[in-house]
Amino acid sequence: MRGPDTPHCAAARLRLNPTIMSIRPILIHPDPRLKTVADPVSDITAELQKLAEDMLETMYDAPGIGLAAPQIGVLSRLIVMDCAKDEGVRPKPFAMFNPEVVWASDDRNIHEEGCLSIPETYAEVTRPAEVIVRWTDPSGDPKEDKFTGLWATCVQHEIDHLEGKLFIDYLKPLKRQLITRKMVKLKRERGRA
Repeated sequence: MRGPDTPHCAAARLRLNPTIMSIRPILIHPDPRLKTVADPVSDITAELQKLAEDMLETMYDAPGIGLAAPQIGVLSRLIVMDCAKDEGVRPKPFAMFNPEVVWASDDRNIHEEGCLSIPETYAEVTRPAEVIVRWTDPSGDPKEDKFTGLWATCVQHEIDHLEGKLFIDYLKPLKRQLITRKMVKLKRERGRA
């Protein structure tokens, strides 16, 4: 998920060795991999842990506040996010394997969403205001936490990617078609069609 004023320096924020991390290319819509349901992760290997680190680095570099593995062409159920973007707020990066929403509030929030796979495009999307998410962390430990506000929106947006769903799928067909045409043109201009 794209966010305004997001940080750029992942290595410092994550206290990881920047020489072993790498920026991955982000797929641009339309791409069939973005509409494909991701496979569950059965074993968190060193390679998948490295992928999570690379995804965080890629997300911060973009800049964004969330990224799902299908957005970099990896069809595995892995998302990363960090919505602690305000100056002076300590970073709080998450890497989640097999995340699932186990509870959602009846209350709704409307947030203007963007997406690293749909650059320079934003639209209001209505989602549950609070969710409880269960996942496995990079160490293989099960986790569960409640997310509210922007964090709730971001985690739902990223989990949607694992289901092959984009935020524009919540929009009316005409708006979705206009955005898709805009992305096709952008890809052509960038030579990535």
